[in-house]
Amino acid sequence: MTTLTETSASAKPPEHGHHRPAPKGAISIAQLVAALPGAFRKLDPRQMWRNPVMFIVEIGAALTTALAIAEPFLGGPRASGGAAVPASFTVGIAVWLWLTVVFANLAESVAEGRGKAQADSLRQTRTSTTAHRVEGYDPAADAAAERATVTELSSADLTLGDVVVVVAGELVPGDGDIVSGIASIDESAITGESAPVIRESGGDRSAVTGGTRVLSDRIVVRITSKPGETFVDRMIALVEGASRQKTPNELALNILLASLSIIFVIVTLTINPIAGYSAAAVSLPVLVALLVCLIPTTIGALLSAIGIAGMDRLVQRNVLAMSGRAVEAAGDVTILLLDKTGTITYGNRQAREFTPLVGVTVADLMRAAALSSLSDPTPEGKSIVDLAAESGFRHEGALAGDIVPFTAQTRMSGVDLPDGSQIRKGAGSAVIAWVETSAPAARTVLAELGEQVERISGVGGTPLVVASGDADGTRRILGLIYLKDIVKEGIAQRFSELRAMGIRTIMVTGDNPLTAKTIAAEAGVDDFLAEATPEDKLALIRREQEGGNLVAMTGDGTNDAPALAQADVGVAMNTGTSAAKEAGNMVDLDSDPTKLIDVVRIGKQLLITRGALTTFSIANDVAKYFAIIPAMFSGVFPGLAVLNVMQLNSPASAIMSAIIFNAIIIVALIPLAIRGVKYRPAAASSILGRNLLIYGLGGVIAPFIGIKLIDLLVSLIPGF
Repeated sequence: MTTLTETSASAKPPEHGHHRPAPKGAISIAQLVAALPGAFRKLDPRQMWRNPVMFIVEIGAALTTALAIAEPFLGGPRASGGAAVPASFTVGIAVWLWLTVVFANLAESVAEGRGKAQADSLRQTRTSTTAHRVEGYDPAADAAAERATVTELSSADLTLGDVVVVVAGELVPGDGDIVSGIASIDESAITGESAPVIRESGGDRSAVTGGTRVLSDRIVVRITSKPGETFVDRMIALVEGASRQKTPNELALNILLASLSIIFVIVTLTINPIAGYSAAAVSLPVLVALLVCLIPTTIGALLSAIGIAGMDRLVQRNVLAMSGRAVEAAGDVTILLLDKTGTITYGNRQAREFTPLVGVTVADLMRAAALSSLSDPTPEGKSIVDLAAESGFRHEGALAGDIVPFTAQTRMSGVDLPDGSQIRKGAGSAVIAWVETSAPAARTVLAELGEQVERISGVGGTPLVVASGDADGTRRILGLIYLKDIVKEGIAQRFSELRAMGIRTIMVTGDNPLTAKTIAAEAGVDDFLAEATPEDKLALIRREQEGGNLVAMTGDGTNDAPALAQADVGVAMNTGTSAAKEAGNMVDLDSDPTKLIDVVRIGKQLLITRGALTTFSIANDVAKYFAIIPAMFSGVFPGLAVLNVMQLNSPASAIMSAIIFNAIIIVALIPLAIRGVKYRPAAASSILGRNLLIYGLGGVIAPFIGIKLIDLLVSLIPGF
């Protein structure tokens, strides 16, 4: 047993490299080769049945293989539809059917492999470390913790609710919230960023992640996750695709593809009974080839890869989606809720001017404002103290009195001084309400205050109202502080692009309506919610959802958790509290609120890619019919020769060429499925028209060209 102050540092952990995946681009041959073992492992029927389309192809490949083995003992391959076929025909069909299944698995394996490097790096952070659990920790008095004892144990033995102490040089043993202290922490193992970050208790930056390293000071952490269920564990499972659940749209498309496949199986099985009356019976290899060309194998092979790649594109931007459903929902979002500070504006508002009301001196207002901000850690609070110092204000020693922190509910902060007097600063309505708890404010004071608020708000500034209260309970408004806020460059253009996508943007701020209106107009947002409380935000989300909209928002605090949970897409900041990260369905490891816009773009790209490749697959099948149907029956029904528009060499080469093309096109489309169709902000009708033109028309033309070129090569083989 040791005391908290005697805890020794753990052994220095291994250095972690930057784990972000390589920038997106074309799939290399090396990536395809590396993914091949995984593709062969997926041939297990217990895995294949989850993809009904490719499972049917695998069954067809197995039947054709068995027939190819048996044919030498049965007198060789039989004629099909009256046309002779070469001895190698059935073997060739079997080989290319197996390659079709392998190529389909290869697409999924490549998509999963792109997250494997990141998962391997993250596993290094899961090595068991020494934890120092505090016995009998009293959260009400950290001073008691200094005399408490700690027990050394493995981090794997920690349970939910345990309290541990971590000092400089040690790894954080598990996910948790800081309940005491402040420290500089290296989170490069998680975020990939080498710059340390500050984490402290009592705010929205109190969450720490297991496997990160404390660089300075000492913190006391309450564990908020069970072993095996940490943030890193979930990241590993998700980036590898092990816990990826199919989205509703993906499930619906899978059901549709399975239904079409079953219909085509029935159609294929009825061909011989019907054709038998005309002595045009079709051999089993040709029937299987026909079936594989009829069913939507292209999209069936790539569907899973498209979903995994969508999540991977988020990981490339350091956003972790807790489910594929969240990525898909991002593509359907119609409302974006964006905080003003840090998202639309830079968030480092600076004090520029003290404006006293009539009867109050600048010195009195400046002193009150500075005293209320001495213990304010925000950039705004520090700028108020700096502005007062420039004007000659000095305060020696620590501030005596009780600090009143800012909260989203009160929307003001301040200090209660030892002499019984009080100082408050914050939103105008909140401060006025505080003053009027003692006596109604004079009408002339409110009128003058309103004029000044309107003046500051009219130029896009944020007015902070300052008030004081005497020991006898009398309270009065002293004046205002002008905080200058700057809208980020290029943000208006991004909102214009969102509007082109059909997405409405709503700015959420605690500022008064006039300031909010000015900033909203400058930034180009569609609407705003001023003087917003957490309850207001939650009510707004519910109201929009009741109107049929899908809502996305960001948040980092415990008070954002209800709204994050209610939103269809809730992006929690990694710097935020554990409650916020648990409530959201995405976590931004860089804690950049503007990334919500990128999340929506990636979601839309996922939906467009899936739609484009589905269109291509269906159009692709149409062309294959013209290759394989005439070849099957041209010997018995010469009139069908008119459908042989590609002028293929022979029925056997036509069927073989169609099967080969069907396999090769899957490999050719893997880069597009992984990279995604290029997305340009536009109306849905415009995007649909463009995709029909490119992927619909392209899906019809490509097989005609591809099958004809393959036929020219196949015809060089003796017997074809």
